[in-house]
Amino acid sequence: GNDVFIGPNVTFTNDRFPRSKQYPEKFLETVVEDGASIGANATILPGLRIGFRSMVGAGAVVTRDVPPNAIVIGNPARINGYVHTVKKENIVYKGDYLGQDLREPLSLGIGDCKIWPLPRFEDLRGELVPIEFKSRLPFVPVRQFFVFGVQSHKVRGEHAHKSCEQFLIAVNGSLKVVVDDGSNACESSLDTPNIGLYIPPRIWGIQYDFSEDAILAVYASEEYDPRDYIRSYDVYKKFITETDL
Repeated sequence: GNDVFIGPNVTFTNDRFPRSKQYPEKFLETVVEDGASIGANATILPGLRIGFRSMVGAGAVVTRDVPPNAIVIGNPARINGYVHTVKKENIVYKGDYLGQDLREPLSLGIGDCKIWPLPRFEDLRGELVPIEFKSRLPFVPVRQFFVFGVQSHKVRGEHAHKSCEQFLIAVNGSLKVVVDDGSNACESSLDTPNIGLYIPPRIWGIQYDFSEDAILAVYASEEYDPRDYIRSYDVYKKFITETDL
C-alpha cells in the first residue's frame, strides 16, 4: 500500500509453497495496506494482511491478520490498542465517570455515541441496576444477546450496522470498546453494570481486552439481519463516504 513504513531487519517469511506451476493454488499473498507501520526486527508470517493504518511493534511475531488501526506487540503478536483513538479510561464507581457525577449521557465525540448512566441501588442485601427500556434506554430493544468466555487476546465486533442501534453493558468483568466514524475514534472501558455505551448506526465498533470473567450484554434495536452488517473496514469507509454525499 501507499505511505507504508517498514523498519530495519523486518522479515517477511517465505511461503512454504512458492508460486509455481505445480502449486499455483497454494501461493499465499502477504498484503500491507495503506498507512501501515512495521517496527524493526518484526517477523510477518506468509499470507497475512497488515491492515490500514495498523502498527506492528518492534520485534513482534505476527501470526494472524492485523485489523485496520490495530497496534500489535509481542510473540505471538496480540492487540495492545488502536491508533488515532482518544482514550476515555473508565473510572466508574456509582456513576462517577472521569470524575463527573454522571447523571446524563456523556458524548464521546464520535457520531452520536454516548456513555449512558443507569440507576443503581445498594443496601445490605446487595446491589440492583434496573433497566426500563422505554424510559432509560435511547431505543426500545427487540433483541438481546450475551458475549462471554472471550479469551483476552481475542477481538469481537469489527463491524458496523447500516440501521441497527446497539447498547452495550458489561454485566460482569471488564472490556474495552472502540467506536470509529471513519475519521476519528474513541476508546472507552466498560467495567460496571450501571454504565452502558450507546452505539448508533453507521459506527464501526470493536470490543477487545476482555477480562477472564467478562460478560457483555448487548441490546439491539432490530432483529438479526446479515444484510445490515458491514464487516470490512474498507467497505465501511466507502459506505460512509457515499451515503454522506
